[in-house]
Amino acid sequence: MNPIDIINEFYAPGSKAGEILLKHSGAVAEKALRVAEKIPDLKPDTRFIEEAAMIHDIGIFYTNAPSLGCNGKFPYVCHGYLGRKLMEDMGYHRHALVCERHVGAGLSIDDINKFNLPLPARNMISVSIEEQIICYADKFFSKKWGKITEELSVESVVKKIETYSFDQAQRFKAWMDLFEKNGSQ
Repeated sequence: MNPIDIINEFYAPGSKAGEILLKHSGAVAEKALRVAEKIPDLKPDTRFIEEAAMIHDIGIFYTNAPSLGCNGKFPYVCHGYLGRKLMEDMGYHRHALVCERHVGAGLSIDDINKFNLPLPARNMISVSIEEQIICYADKFFSKKWGKITEELSVESVVKKIETYSFDQAQRFKAWMDLFEKNGSQ
């Protein structure tokens, strides 16, 4: 699998959405690979992590997010499950799960119902160590133009997640404990 080739199938090279996606995903992939290096005892699949981190947001073009150069018809929160469908249709089932399960710090059926999200009613919480690493790394990077590759502080990430859900914040904090064994970000 070549994630850049897949991205180029759906995003015009040089387009705002394509540039944001590539920069954001590249930063997430780099962070995810650094995290994976810290936990060799868990045997994370680094090749898969790099590929899946690059395509985790492939579904943003389906959404109505003009600030990202995306003019689709769906709310932004839908990009994960729509990316999953796209990747499944291409035969990349393992990568597809990363697309769906990286939103927030994972969305439970309770979250979907509680916040009345326009998503299928199923658990969308990272399961595999690779999914967890990518979801964790993703939280450190925004898609704001000019700040895409600037890594956010742990404090700001936790604060943001806490505004969404206590359970998601607890999940993220557990990942911090697991992934930051060396004490550095």
